[in-house]
Amino acid sequence: MKKLMTLAMALVLSLALGVSAHAKDTIALVVSTLNNPFFVTLKDGAVQKAEEMGYDIIVLDSQNDPSKELANVEDLTVRGVKAILINPTDSDAVSNAIRLINGANIPVLTLDRGATRGKVASHIASDNVAGGKMAGDFMAEKLGKNAKVIQLEGLAGTSAARDRGAGFAKAVEANGFNVLASQPADFDRTKGLNVMENLLANHGDVQGVFAQNDEMALGALRALQAAGKDVVVVGFDGTDDGVAAVKRGEMAGTIAQQPALIGALGVETADKVLKGEKVNEYIPVPLMVVK
Repeated sequence: MKKLMTLAMALVLSLALGVSAHAKDTIALVVSTLNNPFFVTLKDGAVQKAEEMGYDIIVLDSQNDPSKELANVEDLTVRGVKAILINPTDSDAVSNAIRLINGANIPVLTLDRGATRGKVASHIASDNVAGGKMAGDFMAEKLGKNAKVIQLEGLAGTSAARDRGAGFAKAVEANGFNVLASQPADFDRTKGLNVMENLLANHGDVQGVFAQNDEMALGALRALQAAGKDVVVVGFDGTDDGVAAVKRGEMAGTIAQQPALIGALGVETADKVLKGEKVNEYIPVPLMVVK
């Protein structure tokens, strides 16, 4: 009987050791907001890849609030995660969160939006400058040189807004556009609608609108339709709603990112970092015009 009990205990112990030996490592993804379909798709790509590669993944939503982002990171640093993927709310403000992660000796990677300070193992994103230029050049194909255009800018302080604006500025110069106005609408559909309505009061002669994401483009489109204006609208991101609007002939085009691929590459790159492999500081994700 005693021998049987000893065997049973040994079996339980070996099973327990087996479970702990095969326990999954946990990585984390901190997203700027899950109230935007682009970032939901990015999250889905990361979660799917993590599951494929045998990782547990914690996803936290910063709700576009840098203080919430910092609280999320503080939470993760004490939860034993092996790596943190972060999609910053703001490229400057995120530096505090990244310094905290650095202090905890956890590898950190940025997705879609970069960070101005702090040690980041890799940045995975589209070339937003090239994308902004692509949007402007596509608009020029539709309208020709010297067209009267409006730009709806994204969330101030984000690298995506800054870089897309810089790229569009290159196209403005190359194509002689007359920029009637350039105002932030914070990557938000409702704000895109409201800002466009206000701008139309003074700029009814607008011929083209470049919105730095599809959400703002779709908001602007509603304002233009309500005003009976036929304007070339170009968005950015290639979200499902944006692509559907292009297919319906309402939006002229959108610069398609691949958010699911950004998320998946983030997990793959984190895995390489954890294995001690060398990774590139910047991993570009290709863009294309959907028209």
